[in-house]
Amino acid sequence: MKTSLLILAAVFALSSPLMAMEHDHSGHTSGMTHSGNAAHEEVIDGVKATFKVQTMAEAMKTMGMEMPKGVKETHHISVAFKDVKSGKALTEGDVKVKIMGPDKKEATKEMMGMHGHFGADFEMSKKGKYGVMCKFQLKDGKTRQAKFWYTVK
Repeated sequence: MKTSLLILAAVFALSSPLMAMEHDHSGHTSGMTHSGNAAHEEVIDGVKATFKVQTMAEAMKTMGMEMPKGVKETHHISVAFKDVKSGKALTEGDVKVKIMGPDKKEATKEMMGMHGHFGADFEMSKKGKYGVMCKFQLKDGKTRQAKFWYTVK
C-alpha cells in the first residue's frame, strides 16, 4: 500500500513539470531531458491525442528521487487531449489504455486525470514491441480510439 501511494505521489509530482515542459521551455536546466517526448500523436474526430511514454526510473531521476523498492510498474503512459479547432485542453472524461506486450500478455488500466492529461503506470519490462490501445470518452460523449506500437529497447 505504501509503495502504491509513493508511486501515485510521484506521478502527481511529475505531471506538473511535464506539462510545464510541454508549454514553456525556458525553465529547462542542464539536467533535464526530453525523455517524455511524444511517442504518438493522432487526430481522432476533432480531438488531437498526444501520447508520451517514460520509464519510471527516468521520471524519478528527473525529480531527483530514487525508485521505491518493490515497484513492478516500469513505465508511465500519459495522454493529453486537445480540441483541434479551439486548441483548448480537454481534461474531463473516461480513458482506458490496454497494452499487449511482445509475449502477448495484456494489461488494461483506467487512466487518472492529472494536471491537464491522463496517466497510468504499466509493467513493460520485456524488450520488444508493445501494442498500445486507448479508448476514451470525453465530455462531448463521443467514444474514440487510438492505437500505436511502442518499442522497448
